[in-house]
Amino acid sequence: MTTTRTSSRHAGLDRDDVIDAALLLVDEGGPEALTMRRLAGELGVATTTIYWHVGSRDDVVDAVIRRHAERLGRQAASGDTPRRRVMSVARHLWDGALAHRGITRLAELHGGASVLNEHLEVAMARELTAVGVVGDDARDALRAILICVGGFLVLALRDERAITPERSRTAVWSRVEDPDVDPSTRRALTTQVDLPALFERTVQAVVDTYVPAR
Repeated sequence: MTTTRTSSRHAGLDRDDVIDAALLLVDEGGPEALTMRRLAGELGVATTTIYWHVGSRDDVVDAVIRRHAERLGRQAASGDTPRRRVMSVARHLWDGALAHRGITRLAELHGGASVLNEHLEVAMARELTAVGVVGDDARDALRAILICVGGFLVLALRDERAITPERSRTAVWSRVEDPDVDPSTRRALTTQVDLPALFERTVQAVVDTYVPAR
């Protein structure tokens, strides 16, 4: 799929057009797809036009991350209890990262993860404030939830192709013969886990630890 625009569009090209085209490139092809030459080609303009409207590639990257952060921030918290509302924001972080892996990787590569999640973090802080979790307690609650979500994302976004069969978790645990570890546990650890389901249980437990029930 391409996003090439016709030359008749050039006269009306603006900064938003450039950012949207760059975001689509990353969403479809990952961070490596975002080159100034390819972006200019998709828009049907010279690379100097990109510099004129947005700036350098770093400026384009920053603009893409901020644009996507704004889009993520439009997802409202939902639920009829504080815990459910905070959990819904955590779920938005999870779903957004998996649905837009290229942009998630782009933000990680350029140190922009906090910027990418800014609006959703603010939404979570707002929910915490509403139930009286403020100051250091809010900081700890927010960070604990984010760290938990981030840890799951590391696993979900990991490139399994980089892991050779003999180094896989299944192979490693198949070789373990420790008598102090129950055999059923060793067998279970050779199998795959339902990561989304484990995410729900684990993050919910963290939310329940820090957020009042009412």
